[in-house]
Amino acid sequence: MERENLTMLCDFYELTMANGYFLTGKKDTISYFDVFFRSIPDKGGFAITAGLQDVVEYIQNLHFSQGDIDYLRSKKLFDEAFLEYLREFRFTGDVWAIPEGTPVFPNEPIMTVRAPSIEAQFIETYVLLALNHQSLIATKANRIVRAAEGRVVLEFGSRRAQGASGAINGARACYIGGVNGTACTISDERYGVPAGGTMAHSWVQMFDSQYEAFRKYCEIYPHNATLLVDTYNTLRSGIPDAIQAFNEVLRPQGITKCGIRIDSGDMAYLTRKAREMLDEAGWPECKISVSNSMDEYIIKDILAQGAQIDLFGVGERMITAKSEPVFGGVYKVCAVEDAQGKIIPKIKVSENVGKITNPHYKKVWRFYGRDTGKAIADYLSVYDETVDDSGDFEIFDPDNVWKRKVVYDFEARELQVPIFQKGKLVYDLPDLETIRAYCAEQVDTLWDEVKRFDNPHAYYVDLSQKLWDIKQAMLLEAGGRL
Repeated sequence: MERENLTMLCDFYELTMANGYFLTGKKDTISYFDVFFRSIPDKGGFAITAGLQDVVEYIQNLHFSQGDIDYLRSKKLFDEAFLEYLREFRFTGDVWAIPEGTPVFPNEPIMTVRAPSIEAQFIETYVLLALNHQSLIATKANRIVRAAEGRVVLEFGSRRAQGASGAINGARACYIGGVNGTACTISDERYGVPAGGTMAHSWVQMFDSQYEAFRKYCEIYPHNATLLVDTYNTLRSGIPDAIQAFNEVLRPQGITKCGIRIDSGDMAYLTRKAREMLDEAGWPECKISVSNSMDEYIIKDILAQGAQIDLFGVGERMITAKSEPVFGGVYKVCAVEDAQGKIIPKIKVSENVGKITNPHYKKVWRFYGRDTGKAIADYLSVYDETVDDSGDFEIFDPDNVWKRKVVYDFEARELQVPIFQKGKLVYDLPDLETIRAYCAEQVDTLWDEVKRFDNPHAYYVDLSQKLWDIKQAMLLEAGGRL
């Protein structure tokens, strides 16, 4: 599918800064930027990173058209030599990223960009747009999938999504997070997210009777007969009419697999009664689906009340992450290179302690217990450091410097992988099924205490002693204090 040129999907200050870098001789200064987030949506224990594929496609297609340059010239702000430079503009830098589907934690780099200053600065807006949106939705979807405790979850939210890309890319992110499919057809066509669906209330209302609507649907789709039973009265007419249609159309063909969907009312009560009625009528294999403003808390509640549900259709509260619809990822410079290639760390200092950044070009490590396979802690080091995982290793909580922990019998793995080198893609983008399976596998490495919805265990993200010392020295130099 032809990729739309989104080069101009940037904040205008990316362009004014680029023009300034060009005029002040800084356009070729190599700079390092980190993408990270400061807090986990819904006060959860972890987030899921997603959106890397979109970033890759954007960078590969990065160029200014003649129309773009003419527009910029019309603003009467930009130097003509700079506009000429934009004609040949391409990304020539390096990118490292944590693969899509990985559980991630606050203040660790999801992505690191190393490039000439104009290039590194320019891609900020789209990188954040893609990673923030899809990471937010994948994280919410994973919460909902875990709440469903192994039951099927489908994404139903296109009509309530924030725009076309919100629906299309949101369905992709939901699939990474663990949902089983989507109602969004184009997401299947474009990305391979399995699409499906049956009927709306309007189908039932188009016929003279509810029974006729059900019968006709069973005749047309005998192997995909899921009937929406709450158009009029779920228990008094909806389920009885569905059972009659199943008996008269499906049973003579030997078809025993079918379904009903309930879209309103008390789901716990209605599904219990529906299960009783279907079983008594000889349809134990008939699946019960529910929809209507579901989220992880509602799902947990109704299951605790004995709801008999096989499939959840979740719409607006997942596709918009309604409970907390902003991921909050940021893009901050962490280092620059001088003319001799020496890496010079940079730090942002703020009276708001949470906005103080971790300086320098860094590595991100995850420690896994060799005996359990579970993730123990994450560790940020300076780029030239290694981790000796052959013995005991002491880490501490950066937010509580007196709180220390000894890690033993562990394996240290770097999380970031090379994506671009000198502007060339060096990463084989995995297919969506692979990403989804990897996400499930990695979430399974987290302890249940980290996966709690309420008051989850705080996962350690530590700084190496070298990185800690550099940060403290820079804070003291700036007159700051932790």
